[in-house]
Amino acid sequence: MKLVKVTAYSIRTPKPNYGGYYWYFVRLETDTGLVGWGEAAILFSLYGLAKGFESLVEGIFNKYLMNQDPINRDMLNKLMYAGLSSQHPDYFVGGLISAFDVAMWDICGKHFGVPVCDLLGGRYRSRIRTYTYLYDLDADGGLTESASTWSNNPKRVGEVAAMMVDQGFTGVKLDPLHYTIPGRLPIGPWELRMDEYDRAERTIGAIRDAVGDRADILIGTHGQITPSVSRRLAKRLEKFDPLWLEEPCPPENFEEMARIAASTSIPIATGERLAYIHDFQKLFAAGACHFAQPDLGSCGGITAAKQIAGLAEAHYVLMAPHVWGGPIITAAAMQIAVNIPNFLILESIYKSRGFFDEIVREPFIWENGDLLLTERPGIGIELVEDKLDKYRI
Repeated sequence: MKLVKVTAYSIRTPKPNYGGYYWYFVRLETDTGLVGWGEAAILFSLYGLAKGFESLVEGIFNKYLMNQDPINRDMLNKLMYAGLSSQHPDYFVGGLISAFDVAMWDICGKHFGVPVCDLLGGRYRSRIRTYTYLYDLDADGGLTESASTWSNNPKRVGEVAAMMVDQGFTGVKLDPLHYTIPGRLPIGPWELRMDEYDRAERTIGAIRDAVGDRADILIGTHGQITPSVSRRLAKRLEKFDPLWLEEPCPPENFEEMARIAASTSIPIATGERLAYIHDFQKLFAAGACHFAQPDLGSCGGITAAKQIAGLAEAHYVLMAPHVWGGPIITAAAMQIAVNIPNFLILESIYKSRGFFDEIVREPFIWENGDLLLTERPGIGIELVEDKLDKYRI
């Protein structure tokens, strides 16, 4: 079996754009007729490079993968890593390699007629616990287009959290600081004003009052604040017993994150912007992380995620894969979540339906807070090419 063709898709998502404004897919074909799908969780749109994704994919395929056997996916992953990153972990390069890696695993699962998790060693579970960001809902239960009208209102945040929990979620997440603050450059880390500390405390308190002990509260910060802010903020929020404080400083400084972790009883979650076991080894060795959040679209794919999970297990760190992108990242993360012993919870973009349903052949199955594994071979999700073409950049 040989890889003979690649097709890349850069698509612009429709409103409300949950999962990102742009999604990047890779379709690999073999000489036996098998097709595998991958996805890169790289933020090309931030750099004005969205339209360049397809030419990058074609060039990488021609240099490293043309006429190669996808069953040798581990070797091919290492080959791309060495050639594209000069053997230094990189989020951008990791995203490109991840897309190819997941697509090769998808092909291998289809070749053997089994879900990828069975090739990884089998199954610990068939139901995958999920959490979601808090998205406001309209009268029909659909997602609204913007959080700007309600997320500054702690009472409304609590109501939205209760609605999500009533539907079955046992974990809900919110960034009470918001990703960008008017008047500031979109570059952290920064200090908060006193009213911002107060609002964050009232917001998380409103969620706890609304959901009680029915669900965990997950606090995101997008790595936008300084370590001193995280310590002050954590001190205010410990009383609400959140499951984690996510990226309490930019993820580039493991030692600083470790000092934050040592200063609070709130567990620290991080890892969505890290790549390969080398980044995670330094993170774990520093004692900076309790819950690891590799993204299957940027960490190096299924191959790297499996290695990261093994390394995490040795440090008693649980895995909570990050998902912010399209259905292929979700599907790949599900295969890892089913396979590893140290899985905690998986991020879901609401119920992994919505726009997903428009571009997939068969939808995800979400039930009572869990995504359910199917017996579909490979990663279990196929995209519809003519649907993608409709949104192609």
